[in-house]
Amino acid sequence: MGAIGMLTEQGGGSAGGRIVKTEDGVNLTLRQRIFDHYTTSVATIKTSVLHRERLLDYSKRALNPDNSKSKITTYFFSDHEVYSNDLVNILIRNGIKVEQALDDFQITAAQDYRSGRTLKKTFNQGTYIVTTQQPKHLLINTIMARNLEIEDSVMYDMATWSAPLAYNLEAYSTTGRYTVKTKQVSQEVAFNGSVTNNEAQYAYVIDWSQRNAPQALAQLWAKKYNVRSAFEPFYMGDQTFSAGTLIVLRGRNLERKDQMDQEIKAIAQNTGVEIMGFNSGRVMAGMDLANGRNVPIKQPKVALLVEPPFSTYTAGQIYFLFDWQTGLPIDRIKATALQQSSTLKFGGRSRSVDLKDYDVLILPNGGSGLSELFKEEALDEIKDWVNEGGTLIATEGAASFFTKESSDFTEISLKKYPKDSSLMARSLPYDQRTAYEGKKRIPGTALNAKIDITHPLAFGLKAKLYTLKFGTDALVPNAALETVGSYGTLNQLNVAGYASPENLSHLAGNTFAGVVSMGRGKVVYLIDNTQYRMFWMGPSRMMQNAVMQIPGY
Repeated sequence: MGAIGMLTEQGGGSAGGRIVKTEDGVNLTLRQRIFDHYTTSVATIKTSVLHRERLLDYSKRALNPDNSKSKITTYFFSDHEVYSNDLVNILIRNGIKVEQALDDFQITAAQDYRSGRTLKKTFNQGTYIVTTQQPKHLLINTIMARNLEIEDSVMYDMATWSAPLAYNLEAYSTTGRYTVKTKQVSQEVAFNGSVTNNEAQYAYVIDWSQRNAPQALAQLWAKKYNVRSAFEPFYMGDQTFSAGTLIVLRGRNLERKDQMDQEIKAIAQNTGVEIMGFNSGRVMAGMDLANGRNVPIKQPKVALLVEPPFSTYTAGQIYFLFDWQTGLPIDRIKATALQQSSTLKFGGRSRSVDLKDYDVLILPNGGSGLSELFKEEALDEIKDWVNEGGTLIATEGAASFFTKESSDFTEISLKKYPKDSSLMARSLPYDQRTAYEGKKRIPGTALNAKIDITHPLAFGLKAKLYTLKFGTDALVPNAALETVGSYGTLNQLNVAGYASPENLSHLAGNTFAGVVSMGRGKVVYLIDNTQYRMFWMGPSRMMQNAVMQIPGY
C-alpha cells in the first residue's frame, strides 16, 4: 500500500494485573508499559516527520507499477466459481481495478495455479482480469500470486495467503501480453436470487453447489419445511443439478401450501440463490425427485464445545460460519462443564444439558487436555450416543485424538511419523537445533487434494481442492473409513508455502477428511481446518455438509 508497517510492543499483557515480574526480577508496572508505548509512538511520529520527504518519495515509488519486482502482468480467474464474487468484492473494496472479458480470448503462456505449469489457455467471456499495471500492484501481487519466496518453515504465522487458493478458484497468471475487450467491474457483485416457475405444481429445487445454498436450507428449516437431498446428480433440459441439491416437494409440505410460493421467492431473494420450480417429479436423467434414495434431511440440534482444551480460534471460526454465514442455530457448550453421570451431560451450576438432546456434536481443534477431558467413561458415553444415531465431527487435533492410537475410539489410525534417527539429528550443534526442527514443520502450506464428490461430505465441492496444512497429521486409508479428501500425489502435492520432502512423502495419498459409520451414527474426521480464519473458505462446505447433510445419510 506504499507504507511501512511496524509493530512495537512490550511484554506483560497476557499476564494481566497492574504489575508483572520480568524474567530478570524487575517489577514492570502497567503505568510504565503505557508510558513506554506512548514514548515509542511519539518518537516514531517525530522521526517520520523529520524524514517526511524520503518517506513520501518511498510511497510515490511504491505506488508506481513500473518499479514492480514481479514479472507478472495479469491475473485471471473464472466468474463461475462458488467464491468468485467473494474475491472480486474484496479486491474492489481495496481500491483494486477488476475487469471482465467481453469475448473469449487466448493466452499462449498462462501459469496454471493447480499444476504450476505454463500452457496455452483459452479463457471464456466473463473471465475476471486483474492487471498489475495500477497503483495497488504491490497489494495485488501479495494476495494474488500463487506462491511467494519462502526458504523454509522457520517463520511466523502461515506460509501462504494466496486468495485464489484460499477460495479454491480456477486461476492463472501471465507475464506476457494478451488482447481482449473488457469492461470494468465498477461496484461489488451481489448475489441476485430468482425463482423460475414460481407457481410450480410439484416441487422447488435448489442446486447445492451455489454459494448460499446452505443459508437457503437453514431458512427452509426455520419455516418448518420438509426438505430432501438428492443422492446423486440429475439433469433437466440443459441444466445439471449437483448431488446434494435440495428438493422441496409440494406434496410433503401441504401445511404450507398457501404460503409456499411467496416464501420460496423470499428465500431466493434473501439468500441470493436460484430456485427452479418443477411441474413434475420426472427428470431427463438421474433419479426422479421423489425417489427414495433422495433422502429427507431434517434440521439437527447442534452443540459446539468451546473453551480449553479446545482452540478458541477454531471454535470461533466454526461458530461464525454457521451463525453469520449460514444462519443455522448452534449451541456453544463449555467443555469445562462436562459432567459424567448415568448420561453424559454438559452444564454448569445453573443448568445441565443432556448430550442426548443433540444430533450433532462438533469438537474444534484440541490439545493435550483432551485425554483429561475425555476419560474412559466419557468416551464410552459418546460412543453410545454415536451408535444411537449421533454425528460426531472432530476437527484438527480433536480428529487426531479420536483415532485408535490416541483414544481407541475407532479402528482408524494416524499415519505414524518416522522417528528422526539420522546422523545429523544425533550430532547437531545446539545453536542449529531450532532451525533444524523448524524445517520439519508445516506452517500453513497449501496442498493439492483430491475429493470424492459422490460422498455427502463433499456435496457442492469440485473434485480438486486446495487444503491448508498445519502439522503432519494424516489418517491411514482404511476399508472402514470412507475417504472423502486425500492429499495428492507427491510430485504435485505442494502448491504454495513450505513443506520438506520428507513431510510431503509422509502425507502423499493419505486421508485428511473422511467418515466412519458407527451403529446408526457417524464420526466425521476433518484433520485440516476447513474455514481457517474465515478466509480460507474453499473447503468450508465440508463443515456445512457434516452438520447439515451427513446426519440424513
